[in-house]
Amino acid sequence: MLFSAVAVNLNKVGFNFTTDQLFMLTALPSVSGAIMRVPYSFVIPIFGGRRWTAISTCLLIAPCLWLGVVVQDPATPFHIFVIIALLCGFGGANFASSMANISFFFPKAKQGGALGLNGGLGNLGVSVMQLVAPLAITLGMFGLFGGSGHLQPDGSQLWLENAAWIWVPFLLVATLAAWFGMNDLAASKASLRQQLPVLKRGHLWLLSLLYLSTFGSFIGFFRRVRHAVEDPVSGCGDPALCLLRPVPWRAGASGRRRAVRSLRRCPRDADQLRADGAVCRTAVPDAAKRRLIRFLYRLLRRLYAAVPDGGLGSGSTFQMIAVIFRKITVDRVKAAGGSDAEAQREAVTDTAAALGFISAIGAIGGFFIPKAFGTSLAMTGSPAGAMKVFLVFYILCVAVTWLVYGRKARG
Repeated sequence: MLFSAVAVNLNKVGFNFTTDQLFMLTALPSVSGAIMRVPYSFVIPIFGGRRWTAISTCLLIAPCLWLGVVVQDPATPFHIFVIIALLCGFGGANFASSMANISFFFPKAKQGGALGLNGGLGNLGVSVMQLVAPLAITLGMFGLFGGSGHLQPDGSQLWLENAAWIWVPFLLVATLAAWFGMNDLAASKASLRQQLPVLKRGHLWLLSLLYLSTFGSFIGFFRRVRHAVEDPVSGCGDPALCLLRPVPWRAGASGRRRAVRSLRRCPRDADQLRADGAVCRTAVPDAAKRRLIRFLYRLLRRLYAAVPDGGLGSGSTFQMIAVIFRKITVDRVKAAGGSDAEAQREAVTDTAAALGFISAIGAIGGFFIPKAFGTSLAMTGSPAGAMKVFLVFYILCVAVTWLVYGRKARG
């Protein structure tokens, strides 16, 4: 989320990037993050959770330092920002490795709650970034390290480098805490060959679809709204919504059924979405931006209500992953004549690998949702076209959730 806070201010400090370039910088971290989530989740059983968490966290310091330097030079070419944006996406990959690592530490009864809590607190960082970065760039806190403010037309100054540099001390503390405070579990060791068969499981692809509809929508719409206006948007209220994500660790099947019922409300908003699109098409240029941001905020609120409250839906999906993959793996190993110990050991490995791969699919939403809005606006002058596609996709997810996971098991 760092570039969603930085890109919107680049032209205010002397750069001359187009709107498409700024949207691209915002979307690129999702691409690299989604791609790297897969290997990041697989390496935990190979190298160990402590080592990999410390190393991968330390690596995030480099793009933060680099970004803080280049934003002070308006002559910096666009491709440099592209490289830094891709490096920033590795932070999303860290999330996948943390979920894989946590899955090794907790027994079956507590694994869903631990995963939901970690996911909820992790997503809280989205809102923390939006709240802290706009405040940090108004203060000259790193003058001793070469930070220089950029004078604005209203007489104020922007220290855009602060948006990146402010996270360096926290990353250093997290790196040291991981190295000296975490453990590498011998039971979590597994080769890449032992983990890859999880890609053949049908439930992996179904749960990837559901996670894309929940977490992918959450992160994608947040980034789209962030760049719909010129002034920084803090996303007030979103921290509370992120905290709802751990709730499903006690919701169980009833929570998933409530999510299905909430998703059914989506079609009721179709007429209003079309009306909002018509307003955006007919509004005068100065009013169009205000109309668009109001439309997007209404859209974001409806998205939260649909899953429900956005983060709660992705937390439910993570709980389902832990429960479903443990059960199908145990049943499969025992059916093949394996012992209970072998079944439990393989279930832990499969669950960790599935968590990483599914989280990678969900992260792709952070790229495609902003791009879909941009394409729809370019072709029709309205975001309604993209919303029609999203609506069909959400209806499909409702059907999958209800038909595969929402009904009580028979027999």
